Amino acid sequence: MSKTIQIKKGFNINLAGKASKTIIDNDLPETFAIKPTDFVGFSKPKLLVKEGENVKAGTPLYYDKSLEKVLYTAPVSGEIAKIKRGEKRRLEEIIILADKSISYESFTKYSPSDILGLSREEVIDNITKSGLWPSLIQRPYAVIADPTETPKSIHVSAFDTAPLAPDFSLIYKGQEEYFKTGIQILKKLTSGKVNINVNADEELSSMFTNIQNAEVNKFKGPHPAACVGVQINKLEPISKGDLIWTSSASAVIQIGKLFSEGIYDASKTIAVAGSELKKPQYYKTYTGACVKKYLQDNLKQENIRVISGNVLTGTKIEKDGYIGYYDNMVSVIPEGNDHIFLGSFAPDKKRVSFHRALGLFSFLDGFVDKKPEYVLNTNINGEHRNFVDTGSFEAVLPMDIYPTYLLKAIMAEDYENMEALGILELAEEDLALCEFIDPSKHEIQSILRQGIELMRNS
Repeated sequence: MSKTIQIKKGFNINLAGKASKTIIDNDLPETFAIKPTDFVGFSKPKLLVKEGENVKAGTPLYYDKSLEKVLYTAPVSGEIAKIKRGEKRRLEEIIILADKSISYESFTKYSPSDILGLSREEVIDNITKSGLWPSLIQRPYAVIADPTETPKSIHVSAFDTAPLAPDFSLIYKGQEEYFKTGIQILKKLTSGKVNINVNADEELSSMFTNIQNAEVNKFKGPHPAACVGVQINKLEPISKGDLIWTSSASAVIQIGKLFSEGIYDASKTIAVAGSELKKPQYYKTYTGACVKKYLQDNLKQENIRVISGNVLTGTKIEKDGYIGYYDNMVSVIPEGNDHIFLGSFAPDKKRVSFHRALGLFSFLDGFVDKKPEYVLNTNINGEHRNFVDTGSFEAVLPMDIYPTYLLKAIMAEDYENMEALGILELAEEDLALCEFIDPSKHEIQSILRQGIELMRNS
């Protein structure tokens, strides 16, 4: 039975530069990359290829020694152009010079009737070999799911409320049947339900109708309403010993294609957005695309920051860097080199602010019909200081968790209080707004990950 859940706490950041509904589908980059650094919690990669070798889409590139069954595969066919390493020979990027026409490794292709009879073991074997298994994330800890375990349920967040987020109804158009097949496959991985969580403010897409063995739940409210951790908290809060898996709508579509077509098709439509672009728009590409071509002759100025992902949780990359495995957008905003007198305590109608007393003009925006769009740069508008308990974190986190006390417990390495204060329910994206509004200027997402790894390795 479907549910409609109202999220009251949160904060929408309305940035300038949203992608126009134009899709460019004939302008692929020359190179693509898989970055082991995208996969949190795993750091023992074993290479399976060398520079100069030719690969197909779906060819294994490496595996991680801590989860050996899970293969990481090429998103496109072509030549291994470069294997980039960092400090202490840490593997950072495997760069592929792509073929003009993509060729694919062959995986087992199943008819609709065959899919109905598949065993859990057959499903796991096919997904792990293809390179799609890393798209399944487990809670607690927000790391790649262990295929030897069985989750009590699986959740798929099928919308996005982050700043400049892409329009899912546009980028997934025409993929409805693959999505439904992917959901059928996911159901074989869990003893419980598959939850598809959608935006209550949008008309229900045909992609989410007539799906067997799944429950569609509607969420309404500001960001972080689309964060899967918030959705899980409202539907089935995680207790000690619980195991829940999550995935994205794009990954579900790719899983559906894998079983229906017998190929790992890493194609995706991404939004390239932000105030510093002349033409923010959508591009058809593949996982791990180089962003250079999307930015060339498209920048209003050179002093910019390029982010793989959204501005709250994304990763800074170079102008010729590569899109992360989990990202479906690139954000381009001004680099913040200027100093603002009084920092975050200076009211300014050009700056978005959650704090009404400090962001007076942002507060007044609520009384006008059309909400303004803001140009947000990378300044933190202040200096680091001790945590100030203002109660504002609780106003943007729609979960029964006290972030300030949890973060202090993490910094003190107080395992008992970390667990009691709700760390098992959280991933970095759940506290991203807390970091954005934090008057103390802490790297809250980084602190949370430190705590998660402490709990995971204890």
